[in-house]
Amino acid sequence: MDIKIIKRIKNDVKIEVEGEGHTYCNILQKTLIKNKDVEFAGYNVPHPLTNKAIIRLKVKGNKKPEKILVAAAKEISAEADEFKEKIVDAIEKYKPKAE
Repeated sequence: MDIKIIKRIKNDVKIEVEGEGHTYCNILQKTLIKNKDVEFAGYNVPHPLTNKAIIRLKVKGNKKPEKILVAAAKEISAEADEFKEKIVDAIEKYKPKAE
């Protein structure tokens, strides 16, 4: 995955994410929208064969969009860790029915 900032104006940032499509960007957008400091969060995949996504984030006031992006990524990572732990626990507890 390669990420680069393609536009940055005050409280508005647009980044290009190479190597990602709808899967991660959809989760990121939903996580960003939950943040009270976010005015707008969206993404698009210009072409399905390029495997690139453009993410745009606009935040309220003097907040820094980069900090909010990092916080959202940490939140997604924590949720993925929790999900993994619950899957491992469910696998360990599973006892197949005798046939």
